[in-house]
Amino acid sequence: MNIKIFTILVSSCLFLASCGNREKEQAAQLLSEARAHFEEGALDAARADIDSIKKAFPNIVEARKGALKLHQEIELKAAQDELAKTDSLLQIANKELEALQKEVDNHKAALKATSEELTRLTRTRIWRDSIRTQFETLGAKIRYIHQKQEE
Repeated sequence: MNIKIFTILVSSCLFLASCGNREKEQAAQLLSEARAHFEEGALDAARADIDSIKKAFPNIVEARKGALKLHQEIELKAAQDELAKTDSLLQIANKELEALQKEVDNHKAALKATSEELTRLTRTRIWRDSIRTQFETLGAKIRYIHQKQEE
């Protein structure tokens, strides 16, 4: 009787151990797919793979650590790309605001400034300020990600 119980226990342990190895391999495969998507520039697909790792393999610590590092890299890349676009837009907004400000100042000096011009100037300034805020927020996000990567 004891031999039967021992055999069943050993078989169960071996079965559970083999399941764990298979899960680790699947998680590692999914992580490598996520990395490949990231390197191809398919950030959304890489994010989806990382989410799958988190949901399907919550107990595979190595895969989750790798997924966290990759997630930070993905978010950093996305923020840097968005920052570059925002910087270009901010330069355009600054030039537009400068030109409009000069025009309004000239009209003010000649006492010919209209309420439409002043409204347009104010709206352009608000637009530029919102872009600047987005630029500063993205810069802070990038600094935060760098800080987390160093930890």
